Amino acid sequence: MKFKDYYKILDLEDNKVTLDQIKSAYRKQAKKYHPDVNVGNKLAEEKIKDINEAYKILSETSTKRKYDRTWNYAIGRKRNHVKTSSQMAGEFFGMFFGNNEQKEEIGQSSIPAINGENIETEINITIEEGFFGANKTILLKDIENKNKKITMKLPEGVKNSEKIRLVGQGKPGKNGGKNGDLYIKINIEDSKKYQLKDNDLYTVIPITPWEAVLGTKLKVKSIDDSETQIYVPNGVQSGQIFEIPGKGYKTPNGERGKLIGKIEIVVPESVSKEEKDMFKKLKEISKFNPRRV
Repeated sequence: MKFKDYYKILDLEDNKVTLDQIKSAYRKQAKKYHPDVNVGNKLAEEKIKDINEAYKILSETSTKRKYDRTWNYAIGRKRNHVKTSSQMAGEFFGMFFGNNEQKEEIGQSSIPAINGENIETEINITIEEGFFGANKTILLKDIENKNKKITMKLPEGVKNSEKIRLVGQGKPGKNGGKNGDLYIKINIEDSKKYQLKDNDLYTVIPITPWEAVLGTKLKVKSIDDSETQIYVPNGVQSGQIFEIPGKGYKTPNGERGKLIGKIEIVVPESVSKEEKDMFKKLKEISKFNPRRV
């Protein structure tokens, strides 16, 4: 196994460099060999892999220190050593990728444990799923690009834009390091019947023109199917708001927000001859003109 000179890969002269110099060199090389500017270039594809690998090792203080020990023997000091280049390469890769023989030689404590990276994703849910709680299945790609299915239980009253943490469901750790976590952002979508704002639910209360004129009592259904009777006074206008406490979305302390209903006066699309005659009669006798200034 050939030892890779990561400093040479990043076009650096030696290991006496700062983290900023490493980052700058990485950006320069990554730009030069980026797939978008090297379409179909297999050599560039392999080169960018080495560049990313070099940056991953050299950008971390602990892994750079380990690597520098081997680099000093293989490149920096240029000594004649009893170890062959293949032995040094094996020592290096064992140091980072878990060679069992190397663990026995240098000791378990000298092999760095690398924690896995966290993953962030998001899912869309309905207001009803958020209110009652639900089981949701998420598909993610694992390190082998295979679908990984994760089932999670949404708690009742989960909040819009809330992030749920699933411990250990992120990228796997290396050399005994812990797995990363999975963070799932919740997006609650409005439905045809309800809109969610903070802990309040907004809905439309449709009424007839004669109910608006005469006033009426009616029942408003909330998200949990419970009904609340409200009194609509005569002369109510479209857009007027009625608030019903304790019938909205769930709050963090287990209570409920408000159900806020907006009046919408609905005109029938078709009427019988008798109804039409009554409206004509109303037109003749009424002095009401909403366009009067």
